Amino acid sequence: MLKGKKVENGKKSREAFLWLRRNQKCLLKILKSIMRLLTKKLLEIISARGKKGTDRSDMIELLTELAEISEANNLGPAMKSKILLNRISAVFDYNPNIATCMKDEMWQLCLESIGQLITILEDNSHDMTLSDNILEEQENLTEPVYRIRGCILTVLERMDEEFTKMLQACDAHSTDYVERLKDEQVVCDIIKRLVLLLEGNATTEEICRVYLRNIVHLYYKFDKSAMASETEMTESEHEMDKMCRFIHDKDNTDRIRTQAMMSHIYHHALHDRWYQARDLMLMSHLQDTIQHSDVPTQIMYNRTMVQLGLCAFRQGMINDAHNCLVDIQSSGRAKELLAQGLLLQRQHERTPEQEKIEKRRQMPYHMHINLELLECVYLVSAMLLEIPYMAAHEFDGRRRMISKNFHHVMRVSDRQALVGPPESMREHIVAASKAMKNGDWNACHNFIINEKMNIKVWELFYNKESTIKMVVEKIQQESLRTYLFTYSSVYDTLSLTTLAEMFELNTYKVHSIISKMIINEELMASLDEPTQMVLMHRTEPSQLQALALQLSEKVSSLVENNERIMEMKQGTFYFQNKFGQADNAGGNQQNRQQQNQYKRFPDRNRNQRYTKYDSRQSDSRQGGRYDKGQQRYDRTY
Repeated sequence: MLKGKKVENGKKSREAFLWLRRNQKCLLKILKSIMRLLTKKLLEIISARGKKGTDRSDMIELLTELAEISEANNLGPAMKSKILLNRISAVFDYNPNIATCMKDEMWQLCLESIGQLITILEDNSHDMTLSDNILEEQENLTEPVYRIRGCILTVLERMDEEFTKMLQACDAHSTDYVERLKDEQVVCDIIKRLVLLLEGNATTEEICRVYLRNIVHLYYKFDKSAMASETEMTESEHEMDKMCRFIHDKDNTDRIRTQAMMSHIYHHALHDRWYQARDLMLMSHLQDTIQHSDVPTQIMYNRTMVQLGLCAFRQGMINDAHNCLVDIQSSGRAKELLAQGLLLQRQHERTPEQEKIEKRRQMPYHMHINLELLECVYLVSAMLLEIPYMAAHEFDGRRRMISKNFHHVMRVSDRQALVGPPESMREHIVAASKAMKNGDWNACHNFIINEKMNIKVWELFYNKESTIKMVVEKIQQESLRTYLFTYSSVYDTLSLTTLAEMFELNTYKVHSIISKMIINEELMASLDEPTQMVLMHRTEPSQLQALALQLSEKVSSLVENNERIMEMKQGTFYFQNKFGQADNAGGNQQNRQQQNQYKRFPDRNRNQRYTKYDSRQSDSRQGGRYDKGQQRYDRTY
């Protein structure tokens, strides 16, 4: 029985093969006619796109049916790719409003279509060319080598923009945002597949564009493995380095190169590679030309500078951290400058159109930088710099302000009639600053490092133990400097051992700090090595002497201003002789001429005023005004 069945199957297959051979020409004619009809129908659908009265959902359904017919009749990968490209365009056109995002079902259809298109391009990478430079007359959809008009990079960039809009439209604290964020993995996979597809087959311009899309989804993501290995390059670091170097070498547009460079700096700073990030920022000279860039590039620059400042703070570079953050924090608009929200309108500052544009520029919530953490780092850096400086220049009338924002916070606190225990982050730093001003490092430490501040700020750092340890050390050192500045006039000698015990520092560290202060001429003292003592020279002026010097400087400046005003009034300010003295000859002659032009009139109240007299005018007075002649002067009474 089995042998009989095998014989029958063999006969049937042979007969089918012979039938196909006999009817091959007929089948080819049928396929060509189907291809012709399908192409004609596709052109009809494309020509209806954008016209008034066209149903967009019907267009998407028709294109989906055409794709199924093409696959069922095996009309080739080029025809299916052409249909998929038009279906993706129809999906993007489904929502006519640019400000709103597309619906969920349209988004899923878009991802599915792009995934199918990239699969076809991967399978036929050697036999298919997809380019924007191919004209419609040059298209070849029937036989290899296929030529199709279209740009997969434009599709990818539009898909990425739509994904950003969908994240912006979701509530950041809802489950919808989390569900939508799961699609980022699909988007990243599509971008990586396209990177591999274009690396050997595209122009340098196209490769730079697709690399930038990959960088945008990679630069802000924290990689824990990069923090563990300090010597070896991790996969993310290697990938960022390769793509950014390629863009820097090959790109001809400044915008893509600038975006890639700032993303590279951001990625370095995020993973505590301070020196690489700093050197790259200084070599790029971005700070000189950024004001001429477009708004998204300026937002990216602000984000990069903030991340660079946070990295410097974690590394203990307090001065660098303050310099990086001062421009963002001193404006009071950090939220707007980082594109993390809009501030309330002040006297119709923005028009509705401007507000829509600003909302489209906002960063998705998962890319935000914590603003409270940013403000805390800035204020702590300002405190560590400003308090010792204020103590060293307490009676200096010309002292400068390192941080205006910090001084404003301190003044607001001083104006309060009743100051209770600190509750907010800002109040904790103000209380710590006042404790440091008195040289009480322990109270300062307790205000900065406590349970409330740990929850709000310090636990947000990856290596919180090392960050807290660094902050405590800086508080001890700067409190010691403040103590010496404040009380140096009281002491004749100070023991290094006593200072080390007071501030819980190593004796060698105390010795190092005081030596630097003496070298920089901040402290007038000398070190006695055998006895481990600091000998004060007592050359600093006392409080009374400092106030007297300050008063004398103000009086002398006042006298100079008065003399300058008098010279300008007398007309001798602009006439200086060769010895640098005012030439009064011309001034005296001018005064004599002016006195001849004035005629004295008695006042009713027996007060005397000078009124200008014109010899061309008669003495007839009309309404208290000399009306004859070309000039009109009011009488004075």
